[in-house]
Amino acid sequence: MIISENLLFSHGAELQNYHSGDFIIEEDSTPKYYFQIKSGTVKLSSFLEDGKEFIHGIPFDGYCFAETYLFTDKKYAVNAIAITDCEIIRLERIRFTDLLLQQPQLILDLYSFTADRMHYRFVTSAPFFFKDPVTKLHILMKYIKAHFGFKDQFSFPIPYTRQQLASLTGMRIETVIRAIKKMEKQEVLKIDNSKIYI
Repeated sequence: MIISENLLFSHGAELQNYHSGDFIIEEDSTPKYYFQIKSGTVKLSSFLEDGKEFIHGIPFDGYCFAETYLFTDKKYAVNAIAITDCEIIRLERIRFTDLLLQQPQLILDLYSFTADRMHYRFVTSAPFFFKDPVTKLHILMKYIKAHFGFKDQFSFPIPYTRQQLASLTGMRIETVIRAIKKMEKQEVLKIDNSKIYI
């Protein structure tokens, strides 16, 4: 959890419910709230000219998203869409700013969270320069596994569908499926009941 839920509610936050597929924020809209996920999973994505969706990230319980837009006058460059039914805590921008000014330690907490997220982006953007789909997927999966503190072989269930892995890496789903089968043969990962373990 990035900011204590009780603290957010004590400063006027409200709990919003979203169903799977609902837009929480839309590209080109004006940032008005701090969003933190109480429960559920969200995808941050952009739709490309050819209609394909590119996923920038998939935050879930306890994580905030798009908070950096509250420190600029720019409009959202991404959509936030509920993947599952979600409970989202939202706090008006002005109240969020007041909270940070009252408790400056929260600024450091947010900055630390943003730094971790930027590290993730740097690590996961590097595979785009590799042509080999297996290399792309392996780098992404290894990073996610390490992020959650798993070390043993096949101990970590990848929390993404094959379609989400395709959208995260900019590949076609067919390419991802073939690469995963190849990785299974190479014993890089294990598939159990269609779930991927690395």
